[in-house]
Amino acid sequence: MPLWGAAASAAPAADGDAARAPSGSGGGVKVIRSLLPTRRRLRLDPPAKLYFPYEPGKQVRSAVRIKNISKSHVAFKFQTTAPKSCFMRPPGGVLAPGESIIATVFKFVEHPENNEKPMDKCKVKFKIVSLKVKGPVEYVPELFDEQKDQVAVEQILRVVFLDAERPSPQMDKLKRQLAEAEAALEARKKPPEDNGPRIVGEGLVIDEWKERRERYLARQQIEGVDSV
Repeated sequence: MPLWGAAASAAPAADGDAARAPSGSGGGVKVIRSLLPTRRRLRLDPPAKLYFPYEPGKQVRSAVRIKNISKSHVAFKFQTTAPKSCFMRPPGGVLAPGESIIATVFKFVEHPENNEKPMDKCKVKFKIVSLKVKGPVEYVPELFDEQKDQVAVEQILRVVFLDAERPSPQMDKLKRQLAEAEAALEARKKPPEDNGPRIVGEGLVIDEWKERRERYLARQQIEGVDSV
């Protein structure tokens, strides 16, 4: 199985006095840190699984909602153990505090071999890593390479296949999330509202008023010359 990559090997540092204790305390600090709860930056829905409809020989989709629950901007990035058969949209991004996004995950489903039941077991996994950033910076993957020691593993997501022909709460939720993700994608593609026609209309009115005034002044000048 391919390696995850070195960018996400670090774990989030614990806050508090224990994290700032002198190095001489050694094992005591490690014990205290291990007892402290991990402070998450992101909340995932579903929290630990990616549900895919089981359709061998086809590319199928899953979805996960990612929400920034911290007080600062957070960059996130997907990683997978099967980069040749899976990809994510978007593969990463930067979320403001309280902001959320639904990411779509694409996976090609292989045909089973030797009477295997891949619905019961799938070795492919996904990982979401996070990084605290200063302000609304533009997302680039190099952010995680530049600050490796600050990268936190948010969650490792396990692949779960669903029977595409059998209704289930997980399938219904997946369909809703995929529809919401598609709607958000179309909204981003749509060009911003153009207020040009209203401004142009006002300009035309002004131009027409100027033209009338110029004609009026011209008539006044002609009438004045004639009177003379």
